[in-house]
Amino acid sequence: LQDKVAIVTGAGGGIGTQICQRLAEAGCHIALFDIAADRTREVAAAAAALGVRASVHTVDIADYAAVGEAVAEVAAQHGRIDILVNNAGWDIAMQFVDSDPDFWDRVIDINYRGPLNLHRHVLPLMVEQGGGKVVNIASDAGRVGSSGEAVYAGCKAAVIAFGKSAARELARSGICINAVCPGPTDTDLFKDFAGEGEYGAKVRAGLERAIPMRRLGQPGDVAGAVVFLASADADFITGQTISVSGGLTMHG
Repeated sequence: LQDKVAIVTGAGGGIGTQICQRLAEAGCHIALFDIAADRTREVAAAAAALGVRASVHTVDIADYAAVGEAVAEVAAQHGRIDILVNNAGWDIAMQFVDSDPDFWDRVIDINYRGPLNLHRHVLPLMVEQGGGKVVNIASDAGRVGSSGEAVYAGCKAAVIAFGKSAARELARSGICINAVCPGPTDTDLFKDFAGEGEYGAKVRAGLERAIPMRRLGQPGDVAGAVVFLASADADFITGQTISVSGGLTMHG
């Protein structure tokens, strides 16, 4: 990955931070996309300290035009885009029958429309340059469902199916598109989902019992899979979905 150029969305979050760190350690220059600038600047500074270029782009990924402008900035600065990691995500746990269309719209905008916007602006550049890697951070919720996450799970299932379809369309262009599905992972999003206090502790303990490795995932666990799929070691892998769940889900 030395001197490759990557865009990472949701770069200021728990998993995004680790993805940026691991890519920077491998020598990759990074464009950090996030709607929250302060935290993202800290992540960029840590990456730059490793000797790579790191730029911060404050962008709402649900805004098609804004995404286009940010992608154009990256292409102008670096001359190419080799890797796209669609990592940004958001949800609040609730039963579907208690949700409303405004909530659906926000979940869909961040978890599905956002990745569509990034693909649409980045893929033509990858086609023109003769190749690239896309890694979509989906979720095991999109493979097996998850109580309290119906709309989110639907979006992640859509990201997986979209990625497979685009992978078929673009395989001859030298573009590999794959998905990484975290299981329960110890991030702020998980804390928001599980809740705080005694109830949150029970949710966590229950999941730890259910996971064969007896722990929640850590952001670094996901980052390792992303770096592999972005690397030359994965040049003959496309349209695949990898769960990083400690064995909670095992798909053939």
